[in-house]
Amino acid sequence: MKRLLVFVFGLTGALLAGSFATEALAQAYPSKPVKLIVTYPPGGSSDLMARVFGQKLGEIWGQTVIIESKPGAAGSIGMEYAARQPNDGYSFVVGNIGPAAVNPLLSKVPYDVERDFVAISLIATGPNVLIVHPGVPARSLRELTDYAKSAGAGKLNYGTSGPGSISHLAGAMYLNLTGVKATEVPYKGGILGVQDLVAGHIQYIFSDSLPAMQFIKAGRARALCLTGAERSPIMPDLPPCAEAVPGLVAVNWWGVYMPAGVPKAITDKFHADLVRVMRDEEVKRKFADLGVEAVYSTPEQLVSFMKSETAKYAKLIKDAGIKVEGQ
Repeated sequence: MKRLLVFVFGLTGALLAGSFATEALAQAYPSKPVKLIVTYPPGGSSDLMARVFGQKLGEIWGQTVIIESKPGAAGSIGMEYAARQPNDGYSFVVGNIGPAAVNPLLSKVPYDVERDFVAISLIATGPNVLIVHPGVPARSLRELTDYAKSAGAGKLNYGTSGPGSISHLAGAMYLNLTGVKATEVPYKGGILGVQDLVAGHIQYIFSDSLPAMQFIKAGRARALCLTGAERSPIMPDLPPCAEAVPGLVAVNWWGVYMPAGVPKAITDKFHADLVRVMRDEEVKRKFADLGVEAVYSTPEQLVSFMKSETAKYAKLIKDAGIKVEGQ
């Protein structure tokens, strides 16, 4: 009995010591630079968003937030890389709808979001903008549809950010809902597709608003509509695409994730600091300048939202027959 009591008290003491050690670790976190992984190329919306809130987090922490770009495979390469990082709290990833919800529906990916990550918070939502090359004789989505049908099958090329991206889903939805025949040209990031549109290599793309904005203002690309369900303060003069093509609604979103196994005391502190950043008026303004709305959520809300988005797009992919090229 005496030995049992010694064992129990010893175990209790060890557990309490471990708990105090974890709390102390969280209070000191972070004590060195933190790596922020971006799954799309430099210069795109994900990258610029990461730099905005990464800088603010660094100011709060008194530590450097290092941006590391790992683009490719519509964000899947970056997500796999993030999943393999040490679970010590010193790395996190910005994962948007593509790698977080849709890519696993389209192909086999080397990670499982629920198993390999801890969800932290949503950070942004925003519609895409449909832009065309100025040489395309269309000033509305209806005119683009008429022009595409008159041009004939395969005469138009459209860009996407790769399988699972909103630009891919919106592009496929457009073809499915209208019967238009056009050739998809996938890119490693939306900015690359926009640049190719400006160069005349593709005729249209459903793009994040940020990379498209400068070219729209310069007259080197023409905006037709937005993929949100309603008009947006981002581009209030543009109608929703769904006004011309009912059902053409696809909104992008971004969330923050850490590798599975990070101590809860650290993820809780990280979440509290992230919410503080997302409430910052300067961050809200800078996100608006990027064409997105700054938001935040609980980890549980992000998980629930991600599941609902996965179910929504699983149905779309099935109904529209959306497939990755070569599968």
